[in-house]
Amino acid sequence: MCDHSDAPADPAVSAAPTGSAEAGEVRRFWGRLGLPGLVDVHTHFMPERVLRKVWGYFDALGTLTGGLEWPITYRQEEAERAAILRGFGVRAFTAMLYPHKPGMARWLNGWAAGFAGRTPDCLHTATLYPEPGVDAYVREAVEAGARVFKAHVQVGAYDPADELLQPAWGLLAEAGIPVVIHCGSGPAPGKHTGPGPIARVLARHPRLRLVFAHMGMPEYEEFLDLAERYTEVRLDTTMAFTDFSEKLAPFPPSALPRLAGLGDRILLGSDFPNIPYPYLHQLHALERLDLGEAWLRAVCHDNAAELFGL
Repeated sequence: MCDHSDAPADPAVSAAPTGSAEAGEVRRFWGRLGLPGLVDVHTHFMPERVLRKVWGYFDALGTLTGGLEWPITYRQEEAERAAILRGFGVRAFTAMLYPHKPGMARWLNGWAAGFAGRTPDCLHTATLYPEPGVDAYVREAVEAGARVFKAHVQVGAYDPADELLQPAWGLLAEAGIPVVIHCGSGPAPGKHTGPGPIARVLARHPRLRLVFAHMGMPEYEEFLDLAERYTEVRLDTTMAFTDFSEKLAPFPPSALPRLAGLGDRILLGSDFPNIPYPYLHQLHALERLDLGEAWLRAVCHDNAAELFGL
């Protein structure tokens, strides 16, 4: 295995995406692996006015971005962004959306249900927030066909172990519905980020299918600990191992064998469209870990295909 921290910079990072040219390169990547395409569990679609505010936050170098320069690479309209993913050969993707205050999650879930209805290759996504009635609207979303939930501890600034959330976590554990959760302390720590709060959730709901976003960056090894302890825990690759993130929070080379050992529970995530480099770079970053083609096939497609029954 190579020490990816010493690997040469990916030329795709500095190259502007060129539409069909980049799509061709992405398709060649998964074609060489003998895959039918990609499954990306961490892509963002949300109401346009909400997404524009998110982009404005990145543009303004908001505190939760770590004050980093963060140009949005795919700043297109909704339909065009979905078409870009299809052009890449992404068979299924998500609409990772999240509230930052009470009273917002149910409305977002209504929008997401409509988006899933008009976008059949998007896994119907829902979200939640610690507030009275959360168990009711989570149940409504599940009954409406939600296949994955998003939780954002950093932006929401809440404790995932909040008592208000316990019935919802129990419901999702019983239903076997995965929850992609940003609970690591990158790119900027929050009051309730880090492995401690979410470990308390897992202690009460050990069958909860949590997917730690960004590999738990920067507390990689602590979140690997949780994945090794709880068999339903997974991690997504979102932004991890890329040149951008390696400068901010390098993944420890000594943990690569653990990453290989969890190869059946690592899922491809990208953060599209909110990434400061071309989509292709995330794939190259995974490839240069040098964990083998079987690992890449599992991460880029097969693990998520099995999880979601694709």
